[in-house]
Amino acid sequence: MSAQDPESVRLRHERIGASFLSQTHAYGKLILFGEHFVVYKVPALVGAVSAFTDCDVQFLDTSGLEVVDDRPAVPHYKDKKKDEADKAIQLVLDHFGLDTSKRGMRLTFGGDLCCASGIGASAAQVVSLARALCLSLPRKMTEDEINAAGYEGERGYHGTPSGIDNTAATFGGVLRFQRTEGDPIFIKKKIAEPIRIVYASTGITSSTTEVVGDVREKKEADPEWFDGLLQRYLKIVKEGEEAIDQGDMSKLGKLLDNNHTLCQELTVSCKELDDLVLAARAAGAIGAKMSGTGRGGLMLALTPTVEIQNAVAAALEQIAPQVW
Repeated sequence: MSAQDPESVRLRHERIGASFLSQTHAYGKLILFGEHFVVYKVPALVGAVSAFTDCDVQFLDTSGLEVVDDRPAVPHYKDKKKDEADKAIQLVLDHFGLDTSKRGMRLTFGGDLCCASGIGASAAQVVSLARALCLSLPRKMTEDEINAAGYEGERGYHGTPSGIDNTAATFGGVLRFQRTEGDPIFIKKKIAEPIRIVYASTGITSSTTEVVGDVREKKEADPEWFDGLLQRYLKIVKEGEEAIDQGDMSKLGKLLDNNHTLCQELTVSCKELDDLVLAARAAGAIGAKMSGTGRGGLMLALTPTVEIQNAVAAALEQIAPQVW
């Protein structure tokens, strides 16, 4: 896992100002319920993590675009995602009406969110860029407008994104999200206390566009099969939201397990994810599932106490490349 050099971070903060960078924060996320199903306009539940991406913009005297990507990342993530990232950044610039052939700029991305499949790193990048442009131009924008700019950028990574990642990156917290024919509906959930999670990476970087496209092909080839899974999912997400509202961690854990089973049947889990899920449960997690695109990427484990959290993290560290 690459990371920013501490001295480089200090100098960057000194040059730009920590206050400015803090205003560009955009958060990573973990999908609690709804991988792939959310694309088809049904509710999903997502929780933002505290780790963030930030961005600063420097306008240049020369033309052209320079991108400095100092975000920490799992091995090969940024190489594999570079073409998509370049397209995403350009889509955000286009959304703002900026032409770097006329006015050049340097974009520097940093923060402490480790880029890995499933954590919403792409959304955090483009939302942080939107925030930085808003401040640097300057341009007065609402949070909804920042979110809309982030969605445009997500199209570069995902083709037709659900919108859930950029919404979590923009607003943070635990959200109920649902796509519609118009603007998405999202409700920020009130939780009595933080939901303790351990999450771990398989070290495998997957393509959201490819996996979502494959699921769509399977759905079109066998609509009855997909609808059966969807109906089971709708029951799970409804009960999952109720468990969060009631603070019932035991029930929430069982439902996370059930959602993972659905992901397996949807063919978006893989052996590496399944092994991490089983290891977490064996170490005391009261629920565990893959999170995000799947076929690599991340899993999460529900750990209601500090002791369980530490035990699960220690177990996962024995077999996972990265654990948080």
